[in-house]
Amino acid sequence: MTNQTPDAGQRFSPMTISDADFTRLVNFVHSNYGIDLSQKRQLITGRLSVAIKQKGYTSFSSFVDHLLKVNDETEVTLLLDKLTTNYTFFMREQDHLEYFRKNIIPEIVRRHQGDKTLAIWSAGCSTGEEPYNISMYLFDYLGGQASQWDTRILATDISSRALTAARKGIYDLPDTIPTAWKQKYFVPDGSGHFAVTPQVKNNVIFQPFNLMSPIRFKRKFDVIFCRNVMIYFDQPTKDALVQRFYDATVPGGYLLISYSENLSQNTSYRRLAPATFQK
Repeated sequence: MTNQTPDAGQRFSPMTISDADFTRLVNFVHSNYGIDLSQKRQLITGRLSVAIKQKGYTSFSSFVDHLLKVNDETEVTLLLDKLTTNYTFFMREQDHLEYFRKNIIPEIVRRHQGDKTLAIWSAGCSTGEEPYNISMYLFDYLGGQASQWDTRILATDISSRALTAARKGIYDLPDTIPTAWKQKYFVPDGSGHFAVTPQVKNNVIFQPFNLMSPIRFKRKFDVIFCRNVMIYFDQPTKDALVQRFYDATVPGGYLLISYSENLSQNTSYRRLAPATFQK
């Protein structure tokens, strides 16, 4: 008797998911993480099928049963890593960052001349490019005085895979990175990639955090970046999150979202510029 190897189509064909299990999974993800997957049935089966087969599950029903009953951290991590897109890059929405450089950094630095401590949060930091990018802008502005300031940035995400990559700080650099920055803030790693310098890496504190959780950090923030995150949320979830951001912002502090997002008309923030708001 000979062993027959199934072809790739047989081996990796997506599992089917019943209406009931799809609804249970969508409700679990929405209620716990705010992500709306109600129109993402194909994405769920396509991205999860092979992974849950490899974990020993024979059906979506058994996977969802275990997930809802045990809320196993390993399975939740698998779910979030497969269903969230951690797409980002240095200098993303560069005009937005230029507004931050020209208008916001000078204002918050003036405000903190006494304590020389800034509080900035990159919420939904993905693989780390955004908080490292912010650090470079801060170091450029402060120049020789940077060592006298505490500019450490809090950077959070729900994806453990993204945070692992962020902590490594090794990247392929796009052409949008200024040549001077490549020389000042990156070191070639010998394999064609670039590592952020220790100065930049040490300026970012990476932590797992679910944006659906209460925001109870020690300090209120001068600036919160939450860009290209709320596109995954429905309107009530976005409105509730923005109110939590507002409560966690100092008077006069800022919220920066992405150009593809907007806030509700009844938001407590006032709009300063595209995708830029102030308390």
